[in-house]
Amino acid sequence: MSSDWQSRIRHRREEKDEYFGSNPHSPIPSDERESFDGLSYYPVDEAYRFELSLDEHDDRETVTVGTSTGGEQEYLRWGEFRFEVDGEAVALQAYKSDPDDDRLWVPFRDATSGEETYGAGRYLDLEAASHRTDEETWILDLNEAYNPTCAYSEQYECPLPPTENWLDVPIEAGEKTYH
Repeated sequence: MSSDWQSRIRHRREEKDEYFGSNPHSPIPSDERESFDGLSYYPVDEAYRFELSLDEHDDRETVTVGTSTGGEQEYLRWGEFRFEVDGEAVALQAYKSDPDDDRLWVPFRDATSGEETYGAGRYLDLEAASHRTDEETWILDLNEAYNPTCAYSEQYECPLPPTENWLDVPIEAGEKTYH
């Protein structure tokens, strides 16, 4: 497998660190930016990168998702990814906020949540232009898992991963907890 994807992930991580440390729109509180020396990540690992079919749901049910501030947001349950992590079968639901969107949102919690990673869970955003290999296959790369903005500051409201996307296995890929 080509290492281009690994280089792209490392480059995006560097860009994110630069943005978080210096941009006035960074979710890092302004009084912490001067001492900010980057986010913590798991090493990029090919074992957490999958090319999968999305099993789209015939009936795209509306799901109400709680938020970090006690609110609610609605999403459409669009489809399901099925794969194995360390020999254990797992499934993650993919959601859309708008049926016309080309983007899938895949929030999840796992066995690292609250220990090595943000307690409320992490997100993956899958863009058709960069994560779709053809009409049937998506790239689900858990190395790209990131913390929602509420992991850095309580001023943000973030949707929480639905319990159907709580995994019992550890996902030792992507962004670790802040601080």
